[in-house]
Amino acid sequence: MKRFIQGQDRTQSTLLPELLDEYIAEENPVRVIDAFVDQLSLLELGFAGIDPAQTGRPSYHPAAMLKIYIYGYLNRIQSSRRLEAEANRNVELMWLVARFTPDFKAIARFRKENGPAIRKVCSQFIELCRRMDLFADSMVAIDGSKFKAVNNCDKNYTQAKIKTRMQEVEKNIQQYLDDLEAADVRSPKQSTPHQVRLTERIAMFQAQMKALEAVESEVQSSPDKQLSQTDPDARSMQHRGGGMVGYNVQAAVDTQHHLIVAHEVTTSGHDRTQLANVAKQAKEVLQKETLTVVADKGYYKGEEVVACVANGITPIMPKCLTSGNKAHGLFDKRHFVYDPKSNTYQCPAGEVLIERFRSLEKGRPHITYWSSHCKNCALKSSCTTSDQRRIKRWENEAVLDQMQSDLESMPNAMKIRRCTIEHTFGTLKHWMGATHFLMKTKSHVSTEMSLHILAYNMKRVMNIMGSVALMKAMAA
Repeated sequence: MKRFIQGQDRTQSTLLPELLDEYIAEENPVRVIDAFVDQLSLLELGFAGIDPAQTGRPSYHPAAMLKIYIYGYLNRIQSSRRLEAEANRNVELMWLVARFTPDFKAIARFRKENGPAIRKVCSQFIELCRRMDLFADSMVAIDGSKFKAVNNCDKNYTQAKIKTRMQEVEKNIQQYLDDLEAADVRSPKQSTPHQVRLTERIAMFQAQMKALEAVESEVQSSPDKQLSQTDPDARSMQHRGGGMVGYNVQAAVDTQHHLIVAHEVTTSGHDRTQLANVAKQAKEVLQKETLTVVADKGYYKGEEVVACVANGITPIMPKCLTSGNKAHGLFDKRHFVYDPKSNTYQCPAGEVLIERFRSLEKGRPHITYWSSHCKNCALKSSCTTSDQRRIKRWENEAVLDQMQSDLESMPNAMKIRRCTIEHTFGTLKHWMGATHFLMKTKSHVSTEMSLHILAYNMKRVMNIMGSVALMKAMAA
């Protein structure tokens, strides 16, 4: 084989064996993992097994098991069985854990039993990024995305699903009963194989009906009228025009280096009640006196905006227009200009709408305005079908008006949000693969998500400043 690069003979022996350390370059990410875990105080973080028992079989040190998992999630290897295989053949992993070869049960048990401590490790790396001034920009983008749980849609039940499936089973039973009756007419004296098969199918569907009735009672006793049989914490959610059973993961990402500064796994199918919670977590992590957050209109809720402002957080997002007037060719609320000095509105015709009365709607205090000149107004047909056009204003609507003003003064805010956080979720889902999560229940899923986010942040920081510089910063 001339003119080709030649390899070494497999049977060639060496007098002085090569060191395992020689296979690992100075900029190899496994050296970053090793340096990061070694500088952690695992006892303070709450890892079990730091102080080994005096009797029994020796256990693996939690630091070695943590290194295995960080390496696995950094290289898209989440399965404990695959990590067991890698520990026996992967030179990088052999170097990282000093050729430990734990079995998959020990690896899986470590992740299952040390969930809260693993989540703190993710926070420790974010704190390291803060100390290295990687969060200099006091702005974050907040968004949520749906991730699949270990629960098939057929194993998730709601009241609507139960009703639909019962109707299908009843229809099938009636169809087979009709077929059996017709078969009895054709062969009244003896039972044919076809009749036996029809009888078996009827019995099968009747058993399905009893099972559905039992599931229906469980659904009725559930607080949110929903039941997931494989992962009890997973919930059915709307996702891109369809449905999926999973979790809604919230994340706050800084707009400078696109690092995830805060995250939370929720079972809520929408984002309307998540803004203040995630924004407060991000503000605490960044240790900033003020913080600007950008989000999409899915987070728009007056109480959440007011809670953010009360905590020194400036939210920026578009308003949700829920009125149907525009669809009917009528003026909507945007055509009415509010004057805070006189506490009045001016309509498109130039008339003044004054305060008439105050009321409570769904626990929120509102002020109602209208003018006395609506009946003779030339624009009445384009404004309202009632006697007067009434405008309702929430008592804290000044905060929402200020948010709209901030959005108008920052026209690229939504582009910044999209470019900051959309690719973050896309990258995470690409790394996770088609199944997303491997564990069940919200607490264990949160552990998995923390490992994914730790790996994501670690890889981004290594791309930003390099592995050697990151290890020097850890040692400082």
